[in-house]
Amino acid sequence: MSVFADLVQHLADLLHPLFGATAAAAAIVLFTAFVRLLVHPLSRAAARGQKARTRLQPRIAELRKKHRDSPDKLQKAVLELHAEEKVSPLSGCLPGLLQLPAFFLLYHLFSNTTIGGRANELLGHELFAAPLGGRWADALGDGGAFGGAGLVYVGLFVVVAAVATFNFRRTKRMMAANPVLPTGDGASVPGAGAVGRLMPFMSFFTLFTVAVVPLAAALYVVTSSTWAAVERAALYR
Repeated sequence: MSVFADLVQHLADLLHPLFGATAAAAAIVLFTAFVRLLVHPLSRAAARGQKARTRLQPRIAELRKKHRDSPDKLQKAVLELHAEEKVSPLSGCLPGLLQLPAFFLLYHLFSNTTIGGRANELLGHELFAAPLGGRWADALGDGGAFGGAGLVYVGLFVVVAAVATFNFRRTKRMMAANPVLPTGDGASVPGAGAVGRLMPFMSFFTLFTVAVVPLAAALYVVTSSTWAAVERAALYR
């Protein structure tokens, strides 16, 4: 943790001539961009996998019809089909999972008052009037929603809401263009309806995350989700 703290501090020092008091916040944005670049090849692979899974839906529907009385044979047949077409069912999860360590590093770094037995100097950094180690509840108690720190969160919420709305509309369009096919005997896939109704709203859960984590971690989430929205729009077009 102390090594990561030193890295963020050195990066903030390098950016200080350009960003002044918000250099640490700029360092977090730059760090987030670096993480997103590292996982971009996996995001491209996930996009290819999603397109391949969409292409395989008619064949999977036939397998469901063929093995509707034998779930074990159906599972084996679907796995064999994915292996034959070199499609990983988990490829879409990898980009998000591999970013979790970076998020938790920032979360713990800006949640602890001491790092490596020393005072955590990063907690003294701010994004405009909001401390990077503070939370939305702290901002509400210090000036309210439209105080100096509160306005920083208002700005983040506006960005997250805009990204979530963009993702919502895009997901609805994709699901309308690529509906889940029935099993082959006319029956729908169990649970598909509930998943279909919930999926477009997933992006809005980011608002809750931003509200409860330290501002530094919230900045990571906002930057990463914005990057992901642009990236998916380019890769899935």
